[in-house]
Amino acid sequence: MGKKRKHSEAEVTAPVKNDEGAPQRPERTLLGWKDKVEEKESDSTAFRNKEKVLVTCSRRINYRYRHLMMNVVSLLPHCKKDNKVESKESKGATLNELVELKGCSSCLFFECRKQKDLYLWMAKCPNGPSVKFLVNAVHTMEELKLTGNHLQGSRPLLTFSTNFDKDPHWKLLKEMIMQIFGTPKDQRKSKPYHDHVFVFSIVDDHIWFRNYQISVPHNEADKVDRGGLDKMTLVEVGPRFCLNPIKIFGGSFGGQTLYENPFYVSPNQIRALEKKQKAGKYAKKVKAKKRRKMHEISNPMEPDEFADMWKE
Repeated sequence: MGKKRKHSEAEVTAPVKNDEGAPQRPERTLLGWKDKVEEKESDSTAFRNKEKVLVTCSRRINYRYRHLMMNVVSLLPHCKKDNKVESKESKGATLNELVELKGCSSCLFFECRKQKDLYLWMAKCPNGPSVKFLVNAVHTMEELKLTGNHLQGSRPLLTFSTNFDKDPHWKLLKEMIMQIFGTPKDQRKSKPYHDHVFVFSIVDDHIWFRNYQISVPHNEADKVDRGGLDKMTLVEVGPRFCLNPIKIFGGSFGGQTLYENPFYVSPNQIRALEKKQKAGKYAKKVKAKKRRKMHEISNPMEPDEFADMWKE
């Protein structure tokens, strides 16, 4: 065996590099280069819409109303679904907590009572405002079977009738509908196309909702120029429903009452009136029987001469 080298000979001095002028390599993350992302965030001062909507319903909901909720979920790519919530007085605190856990800023809550009446809560969480609607004239996509068809996840165009600019409560409802039903730009689940229209119109103090597909001819020889709206047609897709505003609250699912509809009549009162009308028919029959008895007592029949003739 050879002789071992001395310890002083084994040590080799490593050359020292001057890295003072070399730029430091940026740290890489799952979302990209960290330094570049920070530069972009600092440079961009434009507002970015990050609206997310939580859509849920109450327990013991009717199947038609559940289908309507699923149709609304299919139309809103920026929404999130959640489990059913018990319809109690404390539902506001529960829903606000769910909205916070899901990272949303708005909520659509379908509340069904007596398996007949459907109420829609439209709220901005957690500070409000919120609106309570009575939903009438419900027609789901499965019932209508219309010929319209548009791309799922595409961004809709929102159109409103001129009545929304008359009163302040209609202006507030218009702004809430724009924020909740309008799909944000560059949302990850949305498509960068506008191929359908949401129509909100006020008739008889009710908000009527319609969804139409924008149909454009696709022949290469017959292309539509910019601004050529004459060749575009609207084909209804569905669903259909009507919103009757009941109250507008200052907070989320409660608080100070900002507006109350003076023309609103609850479904319970309508059913009570119908029962009274049906009960009126029975009361008329009872009164007729009493009048008949009083008439017989006041006008007795004369005795018949031949009544006892055949008794012997």
